[in-house]
Amino acid sequence: MARKVLIVAVAGALALTACGGGRAASGGAKQLTVVMWGGDDQKRAVAAYVEPWAKAQGVTVKQDSPTDYAKFRAQVESKQVSWGVVEVEPNFAENACKNGWAVKLDKVDTSPVKKELVGPCAVPTLEYAFTIGYNTKAFPTTHPKTWAEFFDTRKFPGKRGFWKYATGAMFEAALLADGVPADKLYPLDLDRAFRKLDTIKKDIVWYETGEEQQQLISSGEVSAIQAWNGRIFAAQQEGQPVANEWNQHLLSYDQLVIPAGSKSAELAQQWLDHYLKDTKGQAAYADFTGYAPVNAKALDLIKPEVRKELPNAHESQRAAIMNYSYWAENYDKVTARMNEWMAK
Repeated sequence: MARKVLIVAVAGALALTACGGGRAASGGAKQLTVVMWGGDDQKRAVAAYVEPWAKAQGVTVKQDSPTDYAKFRAQVESKQVSWGVVEVEPNFAENACKNGWAVKLDKVDTSPVKKELVGPCAVPTLEYAFTIGYNTKAFPTTHPKTWAEFFDTRKFPGKRGFWKYATGAMFEAALLADGVPADKLYPLDLDRAFRKLDTIKKDIVWYETGEEQQQLISSGEVSAIQAWNGRIFAAQQEGQPVANEWNQHLLSYDQLVIPAGSKSAELAQQWLDHYLKDTKGQAAYADFTGYAPVNAKALDLIKPEVRKELPNAHESQRAAIMNYSYWAENYDKVTARMNEWMAK
């Protein structure tokens, strides 16, 4: 998402070469460069589950931001790969694996996590939900509890916030609002979804970053928003008048991949193998963000007041899991159509 993509560029598996190698120039120390979208989220992620491992392994951690899929591909195709492990959306991970841009993970034990979140070249790093976020001042007694009610701006007045991104669950939400059964969402009926979106188009306010999302709903500029659950959680921690409605939420997740040609692929796989077992690190990150760990054993280590704000605590209210195989195949053409629709 344009929200939190982790890139871990790990050096140290191979000897130094002319174009940059495994060990840092000074003292031969192993080096790990972490690239995310930036901000506190990145700092907490690195502190929670990268630095403890790095310290134990004698690895120096560096940070950079943000991620860039075009840069990922350019590095691979030019054979000038400086990144090591990259946190990406699953649709990108699937295409990267299919096109040979990512390394097949043959040294990572994926048994600690759900098999449906794992790909040949990817493992999950966190789970989150697309929820109905709402401003509690705008709706002090009752609020939209379904996507149909979210689209009903007569009964529940106010502007609506959507992520300006094709894979941001906007189309899934529109189809659920229009009565499509959750188990019949895919392949998406785009004509039907756009017709439903047309009904509130004049009331939509677009956001592109998590910070914008949080500001829109906290300020009341939008009364309800298609939210990332962790952003509502963060706003609540700041005392803002917001809440998550978990009914009909859509589960999503991020994955980690290793760019093909990475000189640190072996060390990168060692870190991935460690990360999937690192319940303490995953729990520490969840406590800060409200995003769920991928190893269920980490749940017992999370603060009780946070645990109830995680997607895991609301599985019975889930509408569906985002189908990223669909998005791997259709992202480009849906994005083009979305941009045309928005420009009208």
